[in-house]
Amino acid sequence: MTSAGSATPGAETSDAVEIRAALLRLRRSTGLQIAFGGLLLEPLRMRIAELNGAATGALRGLAIRSGSGLGGKAVALARPCAVTDYREARHISHEYDVPVAAEGLRAVLAVPVVVRRRVRGVLYGALRQPVALGDRTLDAAVAAARDVEQNLVVRDEVERLVAAERAPEPDGRARVRDEVREVHAELRALAPSVADPGLREQLLSLCDRLTAAAGPGAAAGDAGRTLAPRELDVLACVATGCTNAAVAERLGLRPETVKAYLRSAMRRLGAHNRLEAVVAARRAGLLP
Repeated sequence: MTSAGSATPGAETSDAVEIRAALLRLRRSTGLQIAFGGLLLEPLRMRIAELNGAATGALRGLAIRSGSGLGGKAVALARPCAVTDYREARHISHEYDVPVAAEGLRAVLAVPVVVRRRVRGVLYGALRQPVALGDRTLDAAVAAARDVEQNLVVRDEVERLVAAERAPEPDGRARVRDEVREVHAELRALAPSVADPGLREQLLSLCDRLTAAAGPGAAAGDAGRTLAPRELDVLACVATGCTNAAVAERLGLRPETVKAYLRSAMRRLGAHNRLEAVVAARRAGLLP
């Protein structure tokens, strides 16, 4: 009866994953018969891209404009809206009555996803009976929207940092930066092989000085993040552009071990890929 997804085969997007997970949580926490929604494709217009519990395809791909219908009202007001009986509701416009009726929806709520005071999407939940939706249901819908908002904030920040990381720099500054990072990686690779504990500590102290000299240190919210020494060794090499095979050769490890350390570092830093992990480590003051 139900179809939880709508992404083009083989083209899964992070937007689809975010909305799909929120809709699943919403139905599980409330017992609503159907949940659906999507993110804005352009200012003041969104498309219903994800459905959970749908009996038909009538709502899939429906374009919702600000001010139109229940969801459009939620977009325009940037606050949750609900109706006990959609087809009889007097305080919304009725451009979408045909697909809503085809799905048999009566009691419907719509909660906007708002990031930095801008509506980014809408989550809907509905029943096929005309009943009042209580505070518990509305609170659960708002909580699902907040989860999406938080994830979008994190993703936006990662994209901003990645863009900054790739931004062109003056040639001289870029060369100095790359040289600092290469020396840092070489020193970290060398330190574990040094038998003298005192000398080994001196080498690691030099690494810390290079890291401190390269930037302002940990950003607010990132202070306190730590990596195990070998995880940091691996990430320092990755930061210079090394492949896993090159990291393994430099550190005297097996490629599978390098992958394990990298996965662990990514998990600790809340990163989804190598680049995100490097950016997060630099923000936390762990890498130059």
